[in-house]
Amino acid sequence: MVKKFQKEFISYCNNQQLEVNSNQIEVVEKLEQYYQGNFQSYFSKLFSKKLSEKGFYLYGDVGVGKTMILNFFFDHVKEKKLRLHFNEFMLSFHDFVHEKKEKEEDNIINHFVKNLKTKASLIYFDEFQVTNIVDAMILGKLFYQIFQEDIKIIVTSNTKISELYKDGLQSDQFKPFIKIMEKNSIECELKIDDDYRKSNNNQKQRYFYPLNQETNFKINKFFRTITKDKKHTSKTINVKGRDFKIENFYEGVARFNFNNLCDQNLGAEDYLEIIKNCKFIVIDQIPQFNDTNSNQQQRFITLLDVIYDKNIPISVTANQNLDEFTSSKLLEKPFKRTISRLYELTSINKNQ
Repeated sequence: MVKKFQKEFISYCNNQQLEVNSNQIEVVEKLEQYYQGNFQSYFSKLFSKKLSEKGFYLYGDVGVGKTMILNFFFDHVKEKKLRLHFNEFMLSFHDFVHEKKEKEEDNIINHFVKNLKTKASLIYFDEFQVTNIVDAMILGKLFYQIFQEDIKIIVTSNTKISELYKDGLQSDQFKPFIKIMEKNSIECELKIDDDYRKSNNNQKQRYFYPLNQETNFKINKFFRTITKDKKHTSKTINVKGRDFKIENFYEGVARFNFNNLCDQNLGAEDYLEIIKNCKFIVIDQIPQFNDTNSNQQQRFITLLDVIYDKNIPISVTANQNLDEFTSSKLLEKPFKRTISRLYELTSINKNQ
C-alpha cells in the first residue's frame, strides 16, 4: 500500500511538472501510516497498527512543498472533509458564539465541535499560525474537544508546534494548546534546500517593477487585456454592515491600490468576503516594509494568505524585485512565506 501511495504521489508530481524529492517521499510514507491508522475500515484496522495520534502536523520553510503534499493527501482521502483557512475557521467559531449567546465557554465549545463533526471527520488547515491573543486563549479547549470527538486534523506550518505563538502576549495561556497538539499529532519536518515556487518552471510573469511610466503602461495594457478592453464598473461589498467599494471591477476581475486594501482597518473576514467576488486580482503599488508600516504589512500577509488559500491568480506592481523586499523585524518569518507565495501567484503557470 505504501508503494501504491508513493507511486500515485510521483505520478501527481510528474503531471504538475514538479520535481520529486526524497524528503517529500519520506513525508508521504508517514502520511500513509497516518492514513492506515485513522481512515481504514474497521476490518482493515484489525490488521494495521492503531494510532493514538489524530493530527498530522507538517512544518518546514517556505516553498518546500508542504501544501502540495497535503493537498495530494487531502484529495485522496474519501471521508467527509473540510479545507479551511485558519482565520476562516476562527471567524466561524466567533460567529457561532455570537449566534448562540451562551455564557458557559465549555458548553459553546462542545456545541460548536459537535456541529463541526456533522460536516467533517477530517479538517485541513494550511499555513497554521496564531497571532491573535483571543484565538490563542481559546485554542487549547477547542482542539481538546476536536480530538475528543475523533475529528482528524492535518496541518501545514512554517513553525514547529512548540514555537507557535512564541513571544506572543500572555503566551503562558497558549501552552495547553501546545501540549494537546504535541500529544495528539505526528509532527514531521520537511527540509528542502530550494524554494520550488522560485524554480525556472515557475518564473514570474505578472510581477511588474519598478514603479515608473513604463511599468504603468504595462500593467494598464495587461488589465485592458484581461478585461477585454470593456468598460469597468465599481462594486460595493457589504461585510456585516460595513461597505467596501471595489473601484475597478469587470466580471470577477478586480483592481486595487495597495492602500485601499491594507492601509485601512480590514482583516481576514473582510478579505474573505472581497475575494468571494473575484477570479483575478491586480494590486498596484506595493511598498517596501519596515517597522513604521508593520500594521499594513500584517494586513498584506493576511490578504495574501487568503488569496492563496482560495487559489486566485494575481498581478502586482512594486518598486523593487521580489527578492529585494524588506520587512519589519517582527514579521520577517511570516513575510518569507508571503514572498514565496507572490512568486507562485504571479507565475504564468497560475491559471487566469
